Amino acid sequence: MTWTHALTGAHLIDGEWAATGVGSAQPCSPETGDALPPAFREAGAAEVDAAYAAASAAFEQVRSLPHHRWADLLEAVAERLVGLGEALIDRAMAETALTEARLVGERARTVTQLRLYASMARAGAWLEPVIDTADPGRKPTPRPDLRRIFRPIGPVGVFGAGNFPFAYGVCGGDTASALACGNPVVAKGHPGHAGVDEYCAAAVLAALGDVGLPAGMFGLVQGAGTAVGAAVVEHPDCEAVGFTGSLRGGRALFDKAAARPRPIPVFAEMGSVNPIVLLPGAVRERPEAIAAGLCLSVTNGGGQFCTKPGLVFLPAGAESDLFEEALGREMRRVAPITLLSRSISESFVRRADSISEASGVEVLEAGCRRGECGHGPRLYAVAGDVWRANPGLHEEAFGPCTLLVRCGDLEDLAATVACLHGQLTGSLFTGAADLDADVRRVAAILERRVGRLVLNGYPTGVEVCGAIVHGGPYPATTAANSTSVGTLAIRRFVRPVSYQSLPDALLPPALQDANPLGLERIVDGEATRRALPRNPA
Repeated sequence: MTWTHALTGAHLIDGEWAATGVGSAQPCSPETGDALPPAFREAGAAEVDAAYAAASAAFEQVRSLPHHRWADLLEAVAERLVGLGEALIDRAMAETALTEARLVGERARTVTQLRLYASMARAGAWLEPVIDTADPGRKPTPRPDLRRIFRPIGPVGVFGAGNFPFAYGVCGGDTASALACGNPVVAKGHPGHAGVDEYCAAAVLAALGDVGLPAGMFGLVQGAGTAVGAAVVEHPDCEAVGFTGSLRGGRALFDKAAARPRPIPVFAEMGSVNPIVLLPGAVRERPEAIAAGLCLSVTNGGGQFCTKPGLVFLPAGAESDLFEEALGREMRRVAPITLLSRSISESFVRRADSISEASGVEVLEAGCRRGECGHGPRLYAVAGDVWRANPGLHEEAFGPCTLLVRCGDLEDLAATVACLHGQLTGSLFTGAADLDADVRRVAAILERRVGRLVLNGYPTGVEVCGAIVHGGPYPATTAANSTSVGTLAIRRFVRPVSYQSLPDALLPPALQDANPLGLERIVDGEATRRALPRNPA
């Protein structure tokens, strides 16, 4: 299905492109600084209010639709994204300086993600129906008939990420998981790739038309200022927020949501240093192989992945010295990488310089420069006791940079790793000579601090599947019991509802006696697809 969309620079509100707002901003190429037309309108309170009004009206129309309709929608969005063809890829290359190969791969990942959520929606497993049938003879009191499922919560505010313009953009994982269970979305576009976000919004709008759903199910408001983001979170019709970005940005939205007269949850993924822990056996057996893989993981995508390893804990010894030398050689082979925007480049320089200027930090590779946004990888080292005493060295540097933390014996290594705060991932490299008890000990320390524990591998590949967790304790996220990738992400945008003593006619189909949807249900503690005798209520 090949189709086209002409960029407008407008907001998408109730199926119309609205060229209104409080100003405009011009996107620029991160490589050349040249303006990329068109100028994009800056949303004000009126645009945000109109988008939520459309979303709320749409929710009232669709809240009782069968769940397969959301599968149809997500599959149509996937088709529409692919149908945009080279226009989408070309715009993304211009706005982000990411390579064509990277973006084609990311589009494929996004399509896979949309289809995964579609399959989840079609199966209806996210409803998780539970039935406890009435027991009028129970002593000392009868038990009423009780039935429970998950229901959509209503309009969700989504903030598109800067580093993955498709997979975590305005029709990426947060939007897909919200739509998969029937929630409307009001998306805040990212100013770094406003054109890409408009293309993606156009794809969702076209898909809504393809499957006959209300246009108000998806809205897009653009803007570079903080006021539009605050308005998205503070609007009284917003029921939850999905965000991928910085700790500062995510925490600001979280605080605004908590301060509302009716607080709402913010599911913010705010980055991570994703520690790598090397046990002595691993360093002794394969220092060069680990160094080569680590360099690739640190520099892949310009070091702008939320799972980039920013800390490496290694034991003392000659083998670790060989590893450091090998890592330095690998990094010197990497050409300067253009970062996503000039603002990200400036932030990276400030953060990397703060690391290099900290007391006790040794600069191993300073990283060469090319133009305003081109950066070679930077490598630093510090003693474990110095790292433990300096909280500033625990923070993320978003870009091609990592910090080696030199520990002493295994006791010192374990004590240093235990000082980590919450992370998205933690990776443990072991060798044949490492004792099982030592491996278990360090793995247990990491497991308490991460959402995903990796053994003898690098964290920068995030599989989109049912078992993945892309989350973690604060400050990696604001909700450690959630994930922003994988089928469990749907749980963020539903709420449990229990029905007591309702007749079949008033129950959702998933809970009706005949089980017309054919779902597996927990009935009186047993998993079954069988129909029930007629509900006496």
